[in-house]
Amino acid sequence: MTELFAGPWGPILIFSLRIVDVSLATVRMLLVMRNQRIAVPIIGFFEASVWVLAIGTAIQNLHSVWHLLGYATGFATGSVVGLWIEGKLAMGLATVRIISRNEGEEVAEALRNQGFGVTEFAGYGREGKVELLLTLVKRRQIGKVVDTVEAMDSDAFISVEEPRSIRRGWLFGARRK
Repeated sequence: MTELFAGPWGPILIFSLRIVDVSLATVRMLLVMRNQRIAVPIIGFFEASVWVLAIGTAIQNLHSVWHLLGYATGFATGSVVGLWIEGKLAMGLATVRIISRNEGEEVAEALRNQGFGVTEFAGYGREGKVELLLTLVKRRQIGKVVDTVEAMDSDAFISVEEPRSIRRGWLFGARRK
């Protein structure tokens, strides 16, 4: 195996190992922040195993610029791949805050018609009365909510946040009609 990594395919193998290693690390860290207690140590085990193989091989071939380049570019590429994987998984929930000057009630009703729970508040901003809307959605649904809001009120202010802890509510119960 040492010969395989020391040869011309070595930099490509190190590059590939680093993509796997860093992708796992990125996903693991994002899952740590979401308190995924089962997946995190399993991913950590495989991440560490792949990292040891990649770093050991890179250290054995410090004389080769190509091996070092494979290691470094694998790290950079793995970061991008890890973020892409996490985005595709789209685990968790998001709070979407919408501030509308004119169409708040209509936007709220349109979101409710699509099955989202919406809480409305009357408010006052720099330029007068506003309607503040709050909705808690699955991260996969953020795009649908934003598209609905922008179709009805292109001037609405929209912010998306990830809640740390949630208690009670009807989000996972039966949908209202």
